[in-house]
Amino acid sequence: MHFLIGDLQGCSDALDRMLAEIGFSPSRDALHVLGDLVNRGPGNLGVLERLAGLGNAATCLLGNHDLHLLAVAAGVRKPHRSDTLDDVLASPERAHWLAWLRQGKLADQAHGWLLVHAGVLPQWSAQQTLSLAAEVEAMLRSDRFDDFVPRMYGDTPARWDDALQGPDRWRVVINALTRLRFCTDDGTMEFRAKGGLDDAPPGFAPWFRIASRRSAGAPVAFGHWSTLGLLREPGLLALDTGCVWGGALSAARIDGGRCEIFQVPCAAG
Repeated sequence: MHFLIGDLQGCSDALDRMLAEIGFSPSRDALHVLGDLVNRGPGNLGVLERLAGLGNAATCLLGNHDLHLLAVAAGVRKPHRSDTLDDVLASPERAHWLAWLRQGKLADQAHGWLLVHAGVLPQWSAQQTLSLAAEVEAMLRSDRFDDFVPRMYGDTPARWDDALQGPDRWRVVINALTRLRFCTDDGTMEFRAKGGLDDAPPGFAPWFRIASRRSAGAPVAFGHWSTLGLLREPGLLALDTGCVWGGALSAARIDGGRCEIFQVPCAAG
C-alpha cells in the first residue's frame, strides 16, 4: 500500500501514532513524506530516526524547513527565534543526519501521483518537474552544494526560463517546489501572501488554479500550505493540516482505487 503523509515539522509522537493508525508495515507498504520533516516541533531528531529506520519503505521530499536546517548548519543562515533545530544541530550524529537529509528528493512520483512539497509552475509538465528536481537533487548531494548554499535564498529570478543556468536555475526550482503558493499565468511567483485561497494578491492565483497549468494531466499531492488545510479535489490533494500548530497530521492512501484520508490530532508540546 502507498501512503502519503503531510508536513511533520518535528512532531515525532504524531508520526508514531499515524503509523499505528494506518497499520504501516515497512515490509509491505511505502510511505511518501511530502517535506518539512523538521522545525517548529519538539521531536525533530525523533522524526529523522523514525523515518530513516523505515529504510527503503520511506521516501522523503525536502521542504523549505529542511533546507533551512541545512543552511543553518552550514552557517549561511541565522536560526529563527521560532526554530527548534537544536536537537539535530547538537546531536553527536549531526553530520550523519545532515548528509541523510541531502539525499532527499524535491519531487517524486507514487502510484501515478506527482508529489511536491509546495507547488509546480504552470510552464512545467509533470515530467519536466521531475527532471528539474533531479538536477537540483544531484547538486544537493554533490560538492557543488557548498558553493550554492550561500546563494540558495532569494526571490529572483521570479519566474522560470529554460535558459537559466547554475544558481539562478536551481533557486527558481527550489523556490517553486518548496515555497510556492501563488503565481501568475506566466509563472511569476509571489512569496509574501501566506493566507488561504481568497488571499491571493491582485493578478495572482493559487498555483493549482492556473488554467494553463501543464501538469494538470497528472494528479498532484503537496503539503506546505497549512492555512489551506486539507483540500481534496479530482487530481489534487493538499495534506498540510497544521499538525505543529495544534491541528492534525494527515495521511492518504492512494492505491486501492480510491484516496482514503487518515488523521490523528497533534499538539506540539
